[in-house]
Amino acid sequence: MLAGAAAVGALAATGCTRVATAAGADGGDLLQRLRAQGVVRLGIAGEIPFGYIDEDGHLTGEAPELAKAVFKRLGVDRVQPVPTEFGSLIPGLNSQQFDVVAAGMYVNPERCEQVIFADPDYQMLDSFIVRKGNPKGLHDYEDVVRKKARFATGTGYAEIQYAVEAGYKESDILIVPDQVAGLNAVEAGRVDVFAGTALTTRAVVRKSAKAEATRAFTPLVDGRPHVDGGAFAFRSAETRLRDAFDVELRKLKRSGELFRILRPFGFTEAEMTDLTAKELCGGGRNG
Repeated sequence: MLAGAAAVGALAATGCTRVATAAGADGGDLLQRLRAQGVVRLGIAGEIPFGYIDEDGHLTGEAPELAKAVFKRLGVDRVQPVPTEFGSLIPGLNSQQFDVVAAGMYVNPERCEQVIFADPDYQMLDSFIVRKGNPKGLHDYEDVVRKKARFATGTGYAEIQYAVEAGYKESDILIVPDQVAGLNAVEAGRVDVFAGTALTTRAVVRKSAKAEATRAFTPLVDGRPHVDGGAFAFRSAETRLRDAFDVELRKLKRSGELFRILRPFGFTEAEMTDLTAKELCGGGRNG
């Protein structure tokens, strides 16, 4: 995911300043090349509602639909999906398997050492998938620790960090590929709880007879409430493309068009945000 999600783990410390210097100071030429090609390749992770292929084989999700709108404004008429696992999005981007990450990826300082981000197009809280009736009364990460619940989350998700922050032993966390696998683990009784974004948990339990999503909540980081923001990611040298993307994104926010694009995927006004990539990167390592 993120959503969704969000990768935390061992990430190479390649700061933006050093990468940009090595690549040249002109901000890259990817935008010019994309305009000439007429198509941009989007790295997606097959996660509803962020970026996925629907039952009819069409690319959709909040990030791809936003990409279509922004890149059309930038003179690039077509988008082409490149599906991969969430944990492979940043390596795939940096090895040029695709041009941008369009997967609702959370912005955090570790990721900002590897890529640069546009400003977030949404903000998000967390939620749990639990058995119907929430028999263990799990409403936040502190509950999971206190009640010694069996805990799962997705590959590379930020929820790993939040659980560890609350005192859960990382080696005891069951890591599954995505929210569907998380739902299956809860339904089968292999775990008591799966953590993900409020949007993904709500979406995946809709047809479940055995599981439900808890009320959204704000995780704690360093003892303080932490709100995540999801954004498009770009290779560190491509500041020109990132900056042009941000200009059009701001226009969509001001006009209300961004919300109209995201609303069909379950987003509400509460998920609209003025957070910046600089804030979430920790004060200026994003370019």
